[in-house]
Amino acid sequence: LKSFVGFIGPGYIIAVGYLDPGNWATDLSGGSQFGYSLLFIVFLSNLMAMLLQALAIKLGVVTGLDLAQACRTFFPKGLNYVLYVLCELAIIACDLAEVIGSAIALNLLFNIPLPAGVAVTACDILLLLLLYRDNDIKAAHIFEILLMLLVGVVGFCFVVELVYSKPNSVDVLKGYLPSTEIFKNGEELYLAIGIIGATVMPHNLYLHSHLVQVRKNREESKGFDDKHLESADSQKSKIKSIVDNTLKLSIADSSVALLFALFVNSAILIVSGANFFYNSPNNPKPADLFDAYDLLTSYLGKAAATIFAIALLIAGQSATITATMAGQVVMEGFCEWKLKPWVRRLITRGFAVIPAMIIAIVRGRNGLNDLLVASQVALSIQLPFAVIPMVWFTSKKKFMQVNTRDLEERTPDSSVSNEIYAPKLYDNHDKNNDILDFTNSIPLTIISVIVSIVILGLDMYLVITTIKG
Repeated sequence: LKSFVGFIGPGYIIAVGYLDPGNWATDLSGGSQFGYSLLFIVFLSNLMAMLLQALAIKLGVVTGLDLAQACRTFFPKGLNYVLYVLCELAIIACDLAEVIGSAIALNLLFNIPLPAGVAVTACDILLLLLLYRDNDIKAAHIFEILLMLLVGVVGFCFVVELVYSKPNSVDVLKGYLPSTEIFKNGEELYLAIGIIGATVMPHNLYLHSHLVQVRKNREESKGFDDKHLESADSQKSKIKSIVDNTLKLSIADSSVALLFALFVNSAILIVSGANFFYNSPNNPKPADLFDAYDLLTSYLGKAAATIFAIALLIAGQSATITATMAGQVVMEGFCEWKLKPWVRRLITRGFAVIPAMIIAIVRGRNGLNDLLVASQVALSIQLPFAVIPMVWFTSKKKFMQVNTRDLEERTPDSSVSNEIYAPKLYDNHDKNNDILDFTNSIPLTIISVIVSIVILGLDMYLVITTIKG
């Protein structure tokens, strides 16, 4: 347990993205229009996220490279530029959701008009300047902890709402069963893909493969000095123990955080379905963040609704910090460009504010909710371009083999350098006893490929049906 506590951190930073305004919007819309039928998608997308985040952790720990660095090291330059541009688009789509969520929160808290709220969100650069002062991210980590506490309060509020809503337990359980209905209803398919995009989020795969390396480097430093490992049969078994321990505890951290996200997202969808869909089954219409605020006010009072709005605002701002971190990792990994966080924030936010401002002025509340859901669908469409390379890297022996002699030559100080440590590639038939193999097992490879095909197939199906009208 003590060892696990030391690994808590990256999983919850990543989990911020699974509890951002985009998730809340897709869950509310899905529940209000289709009842509990999309609970299966919520559950499935969390299983996908657990698997893919585990692969991201594995890539970072074994190769010493994050996903962007691995692409730059092993892929052709032209393909790298395409992947980089697509990932930047995903980050802009994510930031668009944070802009809209923050603007809605400001409207709920202070009655600020939506267009003005969108404009105010451009000023969060000042917050980034404070949190990233001298490149110190400890303040950002404290901010993430505060976010988790607030979201925990919101989760408790939705549990209370579940009690008040009195959902039919049999119908809820049926919602977790797979159904072909989503392929018969274009709008339901659209929201299902939005839920997947809001949950998995392609840029989080790049970020997690980077963040986990801090824990890996720490374990390496401890391992080479740890007396209880001195009696290991060989240096090879010592290094294998370090890597296995880092993988196990990092994946546990990520999975626990995702289970919490699954609970909150399920609660939001169930409450939405019970209060909006089943109360007016003949005329279901999308519920939005304003409806959730009103619902909390009627059930639990103004104080609970205010907590909801505050958590929505901080969730948007905290997810903005996560997106900034991911943007830096992607930019440095693919292109070796380094920018200050506030400059990086300014560029991404500029691309996000413009469409949000136009929609806020032209279409108002309904338009912003539609754009919020659309941004999550865009994340899902861009997801295969991150998932497929990651599955490819972790399933190939030449990328996932570690030469223990190479590691022995690296000192603990050099292992935390900002320079890329590119693993040497070995022939699959190399019998060198100094090589450790961490390639995905055959069952894991098969499951990973199936997940990639499912995500790619759903996206292609949506695109084709959209083109057909």
